[in-house]
Formats: sequence, structure tokens, C-alpha cells
Amino acid sequence: MKTPTISMIGAALLVTACGDMTGPGTTSGVSLSFAAGRVGGPPSAAGGFFSMAHAADTFAVGEDELIISSVEVVLQEIELERANAETCDSVTVGHDDCEEFELGPVLLDLPLNGDVAQLVAIQIDTGTYDEIEFDIHKVSNDDAEDAAFRQAYPHMAGQSIRVEGTFNGEPFVYETDLDEEQEYDLVPPLVIDSAPAATNVTVRIDISTWFRDGSGALVDPTSANKGEVNEGLVKENIKNSIDAFEDEDEDGEDDEDADS
Repeated sequence: MKTPTISMIGAALLVTACGDMTGPGTTSGVSLSFAAGRVGGPPSAAGGFFSMAHAADTFAVGEDELIISSVEVVLQEIELERANAETCDSVTVGHDDCEEFELGPVLLDLPLNGDVAQLVAIQIDTGTYDEIEFDIHKVSNDDAEDAAFRQAYPHMAGQSIRVEGTFNGEPFVYETDLDEEQEYDLVPPLVIDSAPAATNVTVRIDISTWFRDGSGALVDPTSANKGEVNEGLVKENIKNSIDAFEDEDEDGEDDEDADS
């Protein structure tokens, strides 16, 4: 079984919070996890998000078969935003509007075997948080800030996402330089009180939608590489494939859905 991994390049930038701590009892533990699953729905009846019996995901439509064996995503500036706050980008030093999980960049090797991979756990100030923000980050080819990351992962230079697998039996590599901030509402909001119990926020990425056209048919991932006909289609699919929610037991399911 493939073990999900998280690169912690830039670990010195890992922070507990960007706000001031005011003393014992004012913080609580929150972890951040990632899963490959269907946005807006629970796992399938087969017991996984897709065909999760193996460390790869298989999708079949008509005569086309897509097998995804590896998904690597570069993330940066992962933050929780307080309710009624302005965006995290506008926060100045000393404000308590956002809590930083990780400044990054970090490499997420997305789990494809039904597991939920925990990225990081922190202590954050009590309060209500209604949004999570992060950058899908294109690794620069020459920026000094990305130098250590490039050295560790040279195959990601100039890219933010890399996918490997087969399409109709032929191996493929899909790469994209998608580079933009993503914001996702937490519904209901995440409420952190003075209780010592920790909780978890899961970001679920629905990779089953990435390589599909408007009719739901599969498209060849190589047709979505830079300059190819489906480049824009797949970039939009990726941006629309992400959801975030409180997931206290870290099973990849929205706690609100589980309680209903």
C-alpha cells in the first residue's frame, strides 16, 4: 500500500498562530488533513471514495479507463480565517483575524487508498472560523524563496500539480502551473472554545472530476497539459473540485452530513 506523505520543506516557517496568545485556556488543538473524495457527498457504498481497494483510483466511462496512481500538489500559506474578518492577505502583524497552519511551500502526496493524510496540527486561539484559505502554488524556476523546495523536488519546478497514471492502458504524466489563492467556506463554521478537546479540518479534493468534459466523459490527461486543447477545462475542474469541513474523527466525511 502506498503511504501518503507530506513534505515539510520550510519547516522553520511552521507557526502555531499569527495572533497573540493570552494565557492558559485560550487555545485549542486543530489539525488539518487532506483526502481524495467526492465533494458534496459521503464515500461510496463500496467502502471507499472510489475504487479504494488499491493505492490507485480507477474511473471507467464507456470504453475509456483512467487509472490515477499519484497526485502531487504544492500548497502555500494555509490559513483559517475568523468569522467577519477581512481576507488573510490584508492582516497586519499583531492582528488575530487569521491563524496560520503553514506558510510553505509544502508538497502534498494526496492519499489514494481511502486514508486521510494529516498535514499539520497546531494550537489556535479560541473563536469562530468560517473560511480556510491556501494557495495552489506554482514552484518558481529561479525565485530564492523556492530554492530549498526546488532542490528537494526538482520535478515540480515550474509546476503546482503533477499526476501520474494510465489512460486506456497508456502511461501519462499531467502537469499544470495553476497558481492562485483558493478560499473555501466552512459550513457550519468551526467553533473553537476553551475546552481542551482537539478537532480536525479536512480538505477533500474530488479527483474523479478532474479529467472529464461537460458531459461527464473522460478526457485524455495528456490533452490537458500546457498548450493542449483541454488545458483550461481541467484547470477549472481542479478549482471546482475542492471542499473543506470539520472532520473530528478524520474519516474524510463532513461531520454535519454524518449527524444528519
